[in-house]
Amino acid sequence: MHTLFNSVIQSVQQRGEALAAGSSPLGWLIKEQEAAMSAVGSAAPYLHHPADSHSGRVSFLGTQLPPEVASMLRLLGDLDRGTFRRLLKLVVSSLQGEDCREAVQRLRAGADLPEERLGALIAGIHTLLQQALRLPPASLKPDAFKNQLQELCIPQDLVVDLASVVFGSQRPLLDSVARQQGAWLPHVVDFRWRVDVAISTSALTRSLQPSVLMQLKLSDGSAHLFEVPTAKFQELRFAVALLLKEMADLEKRCERKLQD
Repeated sequence: MHTLFNSVIQSVQQRGEALAAGSSPLGWLIKEQEAAMSAVGSAAPYLHHPADSHSGRVSFLGTQLPPEVASMLRLLGDLDRGTFRRLLKLVVSSLQGEDCREAVQRLRAGADLPEERLGALIAGIHTLLQQALRLPPASLKPDAFKNQLQELCIPQDLVVDLASVVFGSQRPLLDSVARQQGAWLPHVVDFRWRVDVAISTSALTRSLQPSVLMQLKLSDGSAHLFEVPTAKFQELRFAVALLLKEMADLEKRCERKLQD
């Protein structure tokens, strides 16, 4: 009976995080572009993010610029704002769960964009928005977002369009769709416990050893019942308290870096 509880202790101590990304209706095009860049990516290093060397601030894109965004930046120079807005609208529709394959083909024909360039632009915009939408508005402020895009040499009018998506009226819908598309592990919906005291055992006539009997009910309908000795319960209490403290410290550090 202690085996299940030991696995609970180990999973808490590992402090792992399981993330699963939802599928996107533009995934077919984005995956093709990512595969093409990954073939070259081993020979071409990531571009160094300008903010790293100037202000020491951590970008919402991470410490290294994603190759999809780096490829997109090289193609924005002669791209007119009207075409960029149409691309942005396609990516937003994709993030909202719509099928945009026909719209992509119409845009390709109407804007006279080669397939490789169209794929690079869509993949870059998609990656940039995905990374920005992962952070809550309280952690990523509009001014910080715009400044980081300007440091990437993105034109000011395009920065305004991107900020209107990340901080505009469509944000609640984008967050809701992302939560629905995500694949989550079962979570605890009910927890019951009681303290039992063993008066005697087959080996001892007088034991009086307390133990905690726990029952976990998960969201997938399963239930797990296990007995926890006092020493193991203290290990669990300490591991959970330490994990909560480290999570709070990490959150504070990230907020300070993003707000600086």
